[in-house]
Amino acid sequence: MRRVALVSPVRTPVGTFGGSFRSVPVEELGAIVAKAVLAKTGLDPARIEDVVFAQSYANSETPCIGRWIALHAGLPIEIPGMQLDRRCGGGLQALITAAMMVQTGACDVVMAGGVESMSNIEYYSTGTRWGTRSGNSALYDRLDRGRERSQPEHRFGPISGMIETAENLAREYGISRAEADSYSALSHQRAAAAWKEGKFQDEVVPVTVPRRKEDPLVVNQDQGIRPETTPEILARLPTLIEGGTVTAGNSSQQSDAAAACLLVAEDKLQELQLQPMGFLVGWAAAGCHPATMGLGPVPAVERLFAKTGLSFDAMDLVELNEAFACQVLAVLKGWHWDDRSRLNVNGSGISLGHPIGATGVRMMTTLLHELKRRKGRYGLETMCVGGGQGLAAIVEAA
Repeated sequence: MRRVALVSPVRTPVGTFGGSFRSVPVEELGAIVAKAVLAKTGLDPARIEDVVFAQSYANSETPCIGRWIALHAGLPIEIPGMQLDRRCGGGLQALITAAMMVQTGACDVVMAGGVESMSNIEYYSTGTRWGTRSGNSALYDRLDRGRERSQPEHRFGPISGMIETAENLAREYGISRAEADSYSALSHQRAAAAWKEGKFQDEVVPVTVPRRKEDPLVVNQDQGIRPETTPEILARLPTLIEGGTVTAGNSSQQSDAAAACLLVAEDKLQELQLQPMGFLVGWAAAGCHPATMGLGPVPAVERLFAKTGLSFDAMDLVELNEAFACQVLAVLKGWHWDDRSRLNVNGSGISLGHPIGATGVRMMTTLLHELKRRKGRYGLETMCVGGGQGLAAIVEAA
């Protein structure tokens, strides 16, 4: 099979829940990064053979988001598009799926990305169409409902949501509140330092937000970073479950963002005059118990290393999604590896935010740019997935 290159990965800034991007529809965020990829590469859009985008909270406002974004971004109508969902791992899965399309020879060039506007996730009803015989009709918050129904209750029993799964890991692996708060403060400090040092400039595409009776707002930095965060400040926050470890401060942030890149066959790079940032080496997915979903990266990475013959020793950088601080710390214990000089060196979900469908591509974008700065070779990206999965991929810098 052909080697697949990752070309011109870009992302929007990550907006806070209900913040600067509240009025920006999901298709607009996606179109912004799609246009930016084309602008950076100078590629004739007609050479793109498919568009694959992840969105974890899809709805009928923009069905089949990959096709919607392709049309909204002005790509030729002949270019098809698709949508996929592996929850938190959806963005990374979009890259993997696009890469497989290229590896098999079905396509030479595919645009892949992820997008989520958590600020615009709707409420819905399951009983309104045919009515209810009596009483009230429930209106569900799709955000919360998706977390509550991430597994079949008849098999695994009720799981109240992702917070409960994180607390399960904290108990099982002996993660203290102080350890979780300390890790969270480090995430914010690293993300703030990355912006101060200009590390994100090359990967971020500004978003212009129209405003009534005011000049448009140009958002060009991630909105959720709190540079002043310390363990002492975080210690003041109440836990979300009585007697637990998880707080709003040591959890990932609900966010809005998009990210995208091109997946291109290596033997087409010269013809298309494209410069790769990296090559996909391998990937693996694995399941775990839904009640400890945060542990998914442990079996996924174990499976990936077995397939590729690589190990943590070969990894110059590791990007592990920060769903919860105690989840990160439990995974590190499960790996029997904890080198924070290589782990999430520019922050992650706790500081930068976790726009579910976009996160995997956001992480890959940051990983490839940091590998280039450090002149590293291999990078590992991995994430836990609601419902009990892990996903992992290794890239080699170009």
